[in-house]
Amino acid sequence: MMTDLNYPAIASFILFIIATLFITAYAARRTRSRKDFYVAGNTIGGIQNGIAISGDYMSAASFLGLVGLFFMAGYDTIFFIVNLILSWVVVLFLIAEKLRNLGSYTFADAVSVRLQARPIRILAAVVTLAVAVPYLLAQMVAAGGLFESLFGLSYT
Repeated sequence: MMTDLNYPAIASFILFIIATLFITAYAARRTRSRKDFYVAGNTIGGIQNGIAISGDYMSAASFLGLVGLFFMAGYDTIFFIVNLILSWVVVLFLIAEKLRNLGSYTFADAVSVRLQARPIRILAAVVTLAVAVPYLLAQMVAAGGLFESLFGLSYT
């Protein structure tokens, strides 16, 4: 089914992609070490870090999942949303500083300090893939919906 194209939305989308590519190229040139990659060389302030965490957390999968949960459970979903927000606070106060003191950037880094590194890293990779694949499927559904609304092409 072909519909009229929304040229301003398409132009905005393309400009957003181009801006993202320029920012990525700029950041890639400045990255020299693991510390630069994971924590921007400790040059990011609290507000910038908060915006980055929010941007990472507020993805299409989160929005689709919360809308679906709200549809299924109603207003009880508010407790789930509050729990998600409070869990970030718990992680920040109880875990983040300890990870930073260990010099760890990932879960596998932190656990491999105490245990055998290779099996833990393999397990962490497998678990990450098991979680990431369904998450990415929801992202692809959202991207399909975006392309369908922009270009009038069915993604199914």
